[in-house]
Amino acid sequence: MTDVISQLGQILEERKGASADSSYVASLYKNGLNKILEKVGEEAVETIIAAKDAKVSGDNKDVIYETADLWFHSMVMLAELGEEPSVVLEELKRRFNLSGLEEKASRSLEN
Repeated sequence: MTDVISQLGQILEERKGASADSSYVASLYKNGLNKILEKVGEEAVETIIAAKDAKVSGDNKDVIYETADLWFHSMVMLAELGEEPSVVLEELKRRFNLSGLEEKASRSLEN
């Protein structure tokens, strides 16, 4: 799984130098962070709707599709901010063996 994420991260980085006319990702970069954030928000809403529909229908096809879009656009956002996907994987790894309640409490102590 991390190979796919790593490969996608490399492609997203390469697209930073591409012409906006030649690549959807390059056009997102050209339009800047606000446009990328709009797409992340749009995909988040679509994922929520698809999850609610999947709960009723029992068919997860659309929620999987929308989650892929959400992850993709989140990775574009991270790349725009100069981060690689591996930083998110490392954060998830850090949370192993840490209860969700403990992790949440540690965040409130940091703020």
